[in-house]
Amino acid sequence: MITGTGSYLDDIKLQGMLHIVLVRSPYAHANIKSIDTSAAKAHPGVVAVFTGEDMMDINPLPAAWQAGGVKNVAVTPRALSVGKVTFVGDPVAMVVASDRYVARDAAQLVDVDFEPLPAVVDAKKAVEPGAPQVHEAAANNIVFEWECGSKERADAAFASAEVMVSEPIINQRLIPTPMETRGSIARYEPTTGEFTVWMTSQAPHVMRLLLTAFVFGIPETKLRCITPNVGGGFGQKIFCYNDMAFTMWAARKLGRPVKFVEDRSENYQYSTHGRDHITDAEICGTKDGQITGLRVKTYANIGGYFSTIAAGIPTTLYGRIITGVYKIPGTYVHVTGTYTNTAMVDAYRGAGRPEASYLVERMVDRFAAEIGMDPAEVRRKNFIQPEDFPYDNQLGLLPYDSGNYEPALDKALAMVGYADFRTQQEEARKNGKYLGLGISSYVEICGVAPSAWIGLNGQGWGAGLWESANVRVHLTGKVVVTTGSLPHGQGLETTFAQLVADELGVNYDDIEVQWGDTAGTPFGYGTYGSRSLAVGGTAIYKSVGKIKEKARKLAAHMLEANEADIEFANGKAFVKGSPEQAKTIGEIAAQAALAYSLPQGMEPFLDDTTYYDPPNCTFPFGTHISVVEVDKDTGHIDLLRYIAVDDCGNQINPLIVEGQIHGGIAQGLAQALYEGAVYDENGQLLSGTLMDYAVPTASMVPHFELDHTVTPSPVNPMGVKGAGEAGTIASAQCVMNAVIDALSPFGVKHMQMPATPERVWKAIHA
Repeated sequence: MITGTGSYLDDIKLQGMLHIVLVRSPYAHANIKSIDTSAAKAHPGVVAVFTGEDMMDINPLPAAWQAGGVKNVAVTPRALSVGKVTFVGDPVAMVVASDRYVARDAAQLVDVDFEPLPAVVDAKKAVEPGAPQVHEAAANNIVFEWECGSKERADAAFASAEVMVSEPIINQRLIPTPMETRGSIARYEPTTGEFTVWMTSQAPHVMRLLLTAFVFGIPETKLRCITPNVGGGFGQKIFCYNDMAFTMWAARKLGRPVKFVEDRSENYQYSTHGRDHITDAEICGTKDGQITGLRVKTYANIGGYFSTIAAGIPTTLYGRIITGVYKIPGTYVHVTGTYTNTAMVDAYRGAGRPEASYLVERMVDRFAAEIGMDPAEVRRKNFIQPEDFPYDNQLGLLPYDSGNYEPALDKALAMVGYADFRTQQEEARKNGKYLGLGISSYVEICGVAPSAWIGLNGQGWGAGLWESANVRVHLTGKVVVTTGSLPHGQGLETTFAQLVADELGVNYDDIEVQWGDTAGTPFGYGTYGSRSLAVGGTAIYKSVGKIKEKARKLAAHMLEANEADIEFANGKAFVKGSPEQAKTIGEIAAQAALAYSLPQGMEPFLDDTTYYDPPNCTFPFGTHISVVEVDKDTGHIDLLRYIAVDDCGNQINPLIVEGQIHGGIAQGLAQALYEGAVYDENGQLLSGTLMDYAVPTASMVPHFELDHTVTPSPVNPMGVKGAGEAGTIASAQCVMNAVIDALSPFGVKHMQMPATPERVWKAIHA
C-alpha cells in the first residue's frame, strides 16, 4: 500500500472495457421535462447514452435499516433519476464510451430541459408550513418520527430540578473524503446469466444480496461481488449505490465490461455525507452536581433520498446512547428525520455515537458552568459505577457490557497536570493569554451484531449482523483464513493473522488472510461499527478453536494416547507431563490431509467454519483532554495538547489501535475547528472541492499523547471491544469544550462548530 503497488478499483482493466460518465443535475430541485441525447450519441467513440427511462426494468435501490417501530417514508434513488431531481449532482443520464475522456466530452452534449423548483436545505426548516416538498409521498418532508426513553420521567425530573440549562446544538454536515473515491466495474456472462462486479465496498456480501434480491430480481447466486484494496471508507462505502446497479445493467445491455469511477467533485456531490443534526437540548439537576434529566429534540437531515441504512444512524445508534457514561434517570429523545434538497446522509465514522457524545458532553459542561462546579468533578459524580455493570440505560439498548470510567478520567487528568493547568490558566489570563482545557468522557456501542436485538426487537434492521470465518490448515502446514469481514485501510489482515498465529502456534508468515470476494469467502456483513475484531475476529478465534480440538483428537490417535491426556500449546499437541511426546500442527495437518490413518469417523483435513452471533454489543470508553490557546485579537486557535486515554478491552495489535485512535481524533478535531459541508439556500454545494472543504493538513494536527486502561469485554472470548471509531466519537466535543473554556472570561457559553477564527472573533466581540 505504502509503495503504491496495491490494486485499487481504478487499477483494474478488463478486455474490451467501456467507461461511464454521468450527466448530473446542476439544480437542487427540478422537474426533468426532456432529455435530448442525440448529439452525444453521434460523438465519435460513444457506444451508447442511457437515461433513467431506459432502466425501468430494474427497481430502485433498497432501504435496509429503517427507524425501528415507526412508519418510515423511504424514497430511495433509482439507478438514474426519472422525472425529477432532488439535489445537485443527482444523475439523469449516462454516456458509455471507449474511454472516460471521450465520455466526459460527450456528456457535455446531452441537453436536459430542467424546470427548477424551490429548494430547502435545512432539516428543521424542511418541516415548517410552506416549505418546498421534496417527495410527494413524505408529507411535510418527514421521513419518520421516533422516540426513546421516558417523556414522563424526563418531565418529572425537570419539574423538580434545582437547575436547568437549555442550548441549541448543531452537529454540522461532514463529507467523509476517503483517499480513494467510489466506483464499480461490472462484467456480464450471457451464457450463464452471471454478473461479476468489482466495487469499493465495505460490505460486498450485503451488496450481492441487495442488488440481486431487491434491484434486479435475480438469484443471489448469479452475482459475484469483489472488493479490491479500498483506500479508506469511513462509512461512506457501506451502502448500496446507483453505480453498482447501472454498471450491471449496462454490462448486460452492451455485452461488454463497463467501469465507473467518480471524481472528487462527484464524490462530494453524490456519495453520502454524515452528521447534520439540529437539536434543542435541555439538561437539569441539583446544585451539588447531580444530573437528573435530559430532554433532546433532534431534526436529522436524511438528504434528497433515503440511503441504505440512513434511519438507523439518528435513532438506534444516536438516541439510544445519548446519556453516554452517565446515570441520567429522566431521559427522553425525540428524532424527526427529514428530506431536504441535499446529498444523502448516512453513516460516517462513529455513525450516531459522535453526535450523541457531542451533545451530552457539551451539555454536561454547560451544566457544570451553570452551577460553578469543576467539569471533571461533575463527570465523576454522575459516572455509571463498576458495580452497575451490566448497565441498562433505559433507552432500548442492550446492557453496557463492562466499564470502569474513573481510572481513564484520572489518568488523563494526571497526564495533563490538571491542577497545575488551572493555576497556569489564571496567570495567563492576567497576561492577556486565553488558555482553555476541554474534557470528553465517552462510551460507544460497537460490535453491532446481536441478531435477536438488531433484527427482531424493533430496531429496524432487516437481518441479523453475525459474522463468519473459515480456517484451513493445508497439508504443508500453511494456513488460509477466509473472512466475511474485510479491511478498508485498518490493517485487519495483520491483526487477524496475528490472532491465528498466537492461537495455532504457527509462523505469522505462514498465514494468508483472504477477504472481499463473495465467491471465495463465507457470507459476512462487512466492516463498520468497530465490529471487525469483536465479531469477525471472534468468528476466526472460534474456527481456530475447532481446528485445535480436532488436532487434539488426531494427535491422540497418532501418539496412541488417551484424548483426555492431550494438551495443545505453542503449535504442538502433546501428552500431559511428557512434552517430548508431541506432534506439531504441521504434522497433524499432513496426517489429516493424507487421511490414511484417522480415528474412526473423523473426516479428513483441518478445516472449519464459524458463523458467530454475539450475545451483546461491546461498549468501549475513555476520556480525552485537549488544551487550546485562543488569540483574542484574531480568533485563531492553537491546539497545544491532545491527550487520549481509551479502553477498548484487550488489544491484539497496540500499534494498529494507536493508528486508529490517531486517525479518529484527526477527523473529530477537524469537525470542531475546520470542516463543514455548506449549501446555499438554493441547494448549491459551496464546499464542493478540496479547495473549499477544510480537511486538515499535518501541520494543523498536534502530537497525540495516548494511554489506555484495560477493561475486558465479557461478550467475546478475547475480551476485545473495538477501536476504529473511538477517536472520532470523543474528540469534537473535547476540543470545543476547551475553546469555550478559553472564551469563558468573555461570557461565551456555547458556540457552534466549526470554531473558525471568524466565528471565535465574533463570539468574543458579541
